[in-house]
Amino acid sequence: MAVRTAWNVAHTCGHEVTHDLSNRPADKRAGFARWLAAKDCTDCWKAARDGDSASKEEWLAAKRAEEQQAAKDWAQQFEMPPLEGPERALDWGERSRHQLVTAAYTALTVQGSWDEADWAELEEKIRTVTRAGWWIDQRDAEDTDLPELLDAATDDDRGTENPFR
Repeated sequence: MAVRTAWNVAHTCGHEVTHDLSNRPADKRAGFARWLAAKDCTDCWKAARDGDSASKEEWLAAKRAEEQQAAKDWAQQFEMPPLEGPERALDWGERSRHQLVTAAYTALTVQGSWDEADWAELEEKIRTVTRAGWWIDQRDAEDTDLPELLDAATDDDRGTENPFR
């Protein structure tokens, strides 16, 4: 006698669905059917997932707006020049620059051995790199690598405006 392939599963959402488990090994079907019973049916799972995606998108948009405002405030406070590049890269570049530079300040000055004079010198180098794409490319860099990364930046990454205030 063959092990059955069609299983009637009562899901936690209250729906009862017949599942074809013929694509699973015979000795794994009963366990998989038990696992399915502890989950919502496919239709309810999809409906919940689709409903969650809207709230996730709202949350992500709010988070991005908050990060963007923090980056703009920071750039204004520390007199950072505006970034250059394609319109769609500017906001991302600003957020990336803000996150990397503030993390580097914490690692090098607050927790590290740098004094404010060392940081002021690095801050002037930071102001010279105005290509948004450069900052986006460095978004996953280690915060302590910022001085070396700035030294490696090319003329293409630096703006043509006078970076000195």
